[in-house]
Amino acid sequence: MNETIMTTRRAAILGLAALVVPGHRALAQDLPTLSVTKDPTCGCCERWVAHLRESGFPVTVTEGAVNPLKVRLGVPRDLSACHTAQVGGYVVEGHVPAGAIKRLLAEKPKGTGLAVPGMPTGSPGMEVEGMEPDTYDVVLFGPTGRSTFARYRGGAII
Repeated sequence: MNETIMTTRRAAILGLAALVVPGHRALAQDLPTLSVTKDPTCGCCERWVAHLRESGFPVTVTEGAVNPLKVRLGVPRDLSACHTAQVGGYVVEGHVPAGAIKRLLAEKPKGTGLAVPGMPTGSPGMEVEGMEPDTYDVVLFGPTGRSTFARYRGGAII
C-alpha cells in the first residue's frame, strides 16, 4: 500500500511539474505550430528547432530550397538567415529566440515578422562553448519599415 501511495504522489508531483515547468511539452498545446523550412544539411537549424521544441512550440520541418520562400514571404535580403519559419501569420527569419516569438504572438504588432540576420554567436542554435555570446537585435520588419523588437545577448534578453 505504501508503494501505491508513493507512486501516486510521485505521479501527482510530476503532473504538477509538467504544468509549471517552462518549455515542457504540456505547454505545446497552447502554442501554434511553427513551420520551419531549412536546408537539409544545416546543423544549427536543427539546434534552433530543438530550442523551439524545448520552449513548448510544436514544430514541423520541411527541408528544401529556402530562398524562393524568403522572396515569396517578403524577407528583405539584408535580414536573411539560414532558415525561415511561419507561425500565426508571421514570418520568423533566423535564430530568433523562442521568448521573442511568444511575445510576438501575444502582442500581435503590425509587421511581416521577426528576423535575426546572420548567425550571431550564442543565439539559439548558435551556442559555441568557450566563446562569448554576441549582442544582437531581433528586428520587427514589414512594409512600413523596421524596428528593434528586442535586444539579446546570447539567449538572454537585455
